[in-house]
Amino acid sequence: MRAYPAGPGAFRRLSLRPTDERISRRWAGCGTLLRVSTPVSQSTESRTWLDRTFKITERGSSVSREIRGGFVTFFAMSYILILNPLILGYAQDGTGQYLGGGDAPNLPAIAAGTALVAGLMSVLMGTVANFPIALAAGLGLNAVVAFSVAGLPGMTWADAMGIVVLEGLIILLLVLTGFREAVFRAVPRQLKTAISVGIGLFIALIGLVDAGVVRTGNGTPLQLGANNSLGTLPVLVFVIGFLLMAVLMVLKVRGAILISIATGTVLAIIVEAIFKLGPAGEDNPGGWGLAVPAVPESVMQTPDFSTLGQVSLFGSFGKIGFIAAALLIFSLLLADFFDTMGTMVAVGAEADLLDEDGNPPNSTRILIVDSVAAAAGGLGGVSSNTSYIESTAGVGDGARTGLASVVTGGMFLFSIFFAPLVEMVPYEAATPALVIVGFLMMTQVTEISWKEWDIAIPAFLTMIMMPFTYSITVGIGAGFIVYVVMQIAKGRIKKIHPLMWITTVLFLFYFTMEPIQRLLNV
Repeated sequence: MRAYPAGPGAFRRLSLRPTDERISRRWAGCGTLLRVSTPVSQSTESRTWLDRTFKITERGSSVSREIRGGFVTFFAMSYILILNPLILGYAQDGTGQYLGGGDAPNLPAIAAGTALVAGLMSVLMGTVANFPIALAAGLGLNAVVAFSVAGLPGMTWADAMGIVVLEGLIILLLVLTGFREAVFRAVPRQLKTAISVGIGLFIALIGLVDAGVVRTGNGTPLQLGANNSLGTLPVLVFVIGFLLMAVLMVLKVRGAILISIATGTVLAIIVEAIFKLGPAGEDNPGGWGLAVPAVPESVMQTPDFSTLGQVSLFGSFGKIGFIAAALLIFSLLLADFFDTMGTMVAVGAEADLLDEDGNPPNSTRILIVDSVAAAAGGLGGVSSNTSYIESTAGVGDGARTGLASVVTGGMFLFSIFFAPLVEMVPYEAATPALVIVGFLMMTQVTEISWKEWDIAIPAFLTMIMMPFTYSITVGIGAGFIVYVVMQIAKGRIKKIHPLMWITTVLFLFYFTMEPIQRLLNV
């Protein structure tokens, strides 16, 4: 029997009398469970089709919790419907054209494509892998596509999306051959724990930055709010939402995260209606981040899918050469490869779905869907789609099965026509969930053997490099490299899995790719 630490985000197993028919009960109000190991009198046949399909009862959940968790995940990551068009829409390709065709930005088409692909891939993850992870266009990856691929001389958006599709197909091949999962299983368990904790710190920082609580400083890399102060109304909305969420969790109120997001949105709309703050900018540091909360004039819009299918699979090879195209594919592939591995571990750990080796259920299916999503993002003309760490927000509010991902996907598809409703939710109302979930994920840090420095040092670097570099991939790479060095130093070369050697070499190549590209003049 596994032992679990007490406290929010953790689980305990208790043996009760056989007459006790309770399967599970919520505690700490944060979406986590107190699991009860007891004979179940309810037969499989008597359970609903939905319950049997998604194994809801087996994972100690309920349909209402899965639906609620799916909503929370959607609102935590819905910013991509606005941010992806902003990143891709204003960038010109090497011929001066904008994504979607024409000589002017076409943001509605990118938004519709983003929602469509995210919705379909999230539903696919829920039905095929039965895991509470949602997918959408990857931040960071979209910036690489926009500014480092499409903008190259002579390159078109179709060429750039062709590189994205090729990256997805190659990574799918790595999954089908078993290589990607084999690498995942070769990682020591304590490093997997460090990855999960590091992602917790990372998403907490994302939440604080997006809400404007942490900003670029004057003379310092970061500082507290605008002018080293929290004295803006949007930040006040964040603080109120965070405190409400924390209090509701302490009081064990079900749906604490979703209630707080909804309350924060209503408060933000009221504040904006009274004070007319507008969007944040250099000349308006007290404005709202990304979306200005307001009741929309119209709740529906007609979708434009002009980005779909605009792909030239091998066009880039003729434009920039084989070596340059191969390096671009490799850089996208490596980031996608390890980002998903970290996200999968983090979500599984928060949901208590990992086995004794730190592996989630249906890991091969998870990786297959994620790989398909990468290619689908290119085919949809909206950049590579990947698993979102914000899925931990839904898990924090109770999600344990793929039904939550289906709900999230349904919301994305719904938003194709009702995008104005999504735009009502500002960063400041949604990001408290990321900070709370970061705390929950941080509780796993006690599972690392801190007195064993050969594992503690690489674990520490894994955790801190993710928020400090704003990259999950960099954190994983730093941890892998230092782990191998530590094992060599202690004379434990035979303990290093062969695949750890391979991935370490790949990361060394990844970290030195820029000088290699300069050397090759590509």
